[in-house]
Amino acid sequence: MLPERQIYKDRSHEKLILTTCLFSPIYKRSPDMTKSPMTKSEQLLRIDDHDFTMRPAFGGPPIPVGVDVQVESLDTISEVDMDFTMTLYLRHYWKDERLSFPSTNNQSMTFDSRLVKKIWVPDMFFVHSKRSFIHDTTTDNVMLRVYPDGNVLYSLRVTVTAMCNMDLSRFPLDTQTCSLEIESYAYTDDDLMLYWKKGNESLNTDDRISLSQFLIQKFHTTTKLAFYSSTGWYNRLYIHFTLRRHIFFFLLQTYFPATLMVMLSWVSFWIDRRAVPARVPLGITTVLTMSTIITGVNASMPRVSYIKAVDIYLWVSFVFVFLSVIEYAAVNYLSTVQERKERKLRERLPCTCGIGNPDEMMIDPQITGYGSMDANTTGNYGIPENGGRQERMLAQVALNDPQITNQVKPSRGYVNIWIDTHAIDKYSRVVFPGAYIFFNIIYWSIYL
Repeated sequence: MLPERQIYKDRSHEKLILTTCLFSPIYKRSPDMTKSPMTKSEQLLRIDDHDFTMRPAFGGPPIPVGVDVQVESLDTISEVDMDFTMTLYLRHYWKDERLSFPSTNNQSMTFDSRLVKKIWVPDMFFVHSKRSFIHDTTTDNVMLRVYPDGNVLYSLRVTVTAMCNMDLSRFPLDTQTCSLEIESYAYTDDDLMLYWKKGNESLNTDDRISLSQFLIQKFHTTTKLAFYSSTGWYNRLYIHFTLRRHIFFFLLQTYFPATLMVMLSWVSFWIDRRAVPARVPLGITTVLTMSTIITGVNASMPRVSYIKAVDIYLWVSFVFVFLSVIEYAAVNYLSTVQERKERKLRERLPCTCGIGNPDEMMIDPQITGYGSMDANTTGNYGIPENGGRQERMLAQVALNDPQITNQVKPSRGYVNIWIDTHAIDKYSRVVFPGAYIFFNIIYWSIYL
């Protein structure tokens, strides 16, 4: 058994070792890294002294929040989706006395997005937006600037895709007006008064903004109140911009090809009616080409329930091309009817072998009953040179002979049928171009 003094000495030694271990730097507790200390700027702004979940001057009059916008780019306009994409700098101005701080030189302090999450900022959103995001390359494109008197500037760079209701009844000779709408999501006009800081001068645009299909005519701003039955009235800011479509692209891709197809269909009026392999493929080719043009235009357009200006032009052109095919069908049918009558007439006529010189008989007015002008005029309607003229004129002579009159009933209708058949081509050469030119005059005078 150990002496009592020895036991006391051993216990004193254990206490010394324990004390040394506790105060040794090796055994010191490491600080909690999840609780970062406040920065000097946050201490200066007294972030922890206020409840920033509430708006400034809560319970008092609505806080005025001024807004200005700088449009960086207008990226795309889509007729199919009925929307547009815009990149802009959105800036807010308000005063929060809770953020005031002492300053000898009245110099502001600028912060990034880290401080934005700790203070109150307006809860703006884009009405009728489909997609939007804040740029984050290389860091979040957010800036917060606080002045000694509590005035705050909050700026962020945003790309937004918003809806634009387009009226395409005059497409592609149309002018569109689209709007970007900005509104507070939670605060009604009793809590937040949203306004353009400098009126129309609050909207700035880059002079280099341009679009491939549109000419940007003007930007302007307006302010209105929006009412929701369940929540109340809200201030809403509007950015309006007017776009006029460039027509030159559609002239080259749509109007000129359609006009050329219509003019090509008129070539058949100068082709002999017996040249069926020439006239029929020409008409079918122009009809199919017009169908392809119409299909190509409608493939890149929304399926609207009304007629567009380009539809009127293309379908009228299609009708002209189609009528040129119908015109040849009429010519061919009347020619067939005429040939049948002439064949029956030849079968009923006596032999003309005893006539000495048929050519002299044809041009003798006393025999034929026609003057020289009548014979020449009759020959201008495509009568072939291989005896066709003599055969038809001899048929007329035989009908004028008193000896044959008793055998064959006099009839000169087949000559009129021949002239009317070729008159269709003759008149079509004038009527078709004239009607199409008249249509173009009316069309362009209305839509330009």
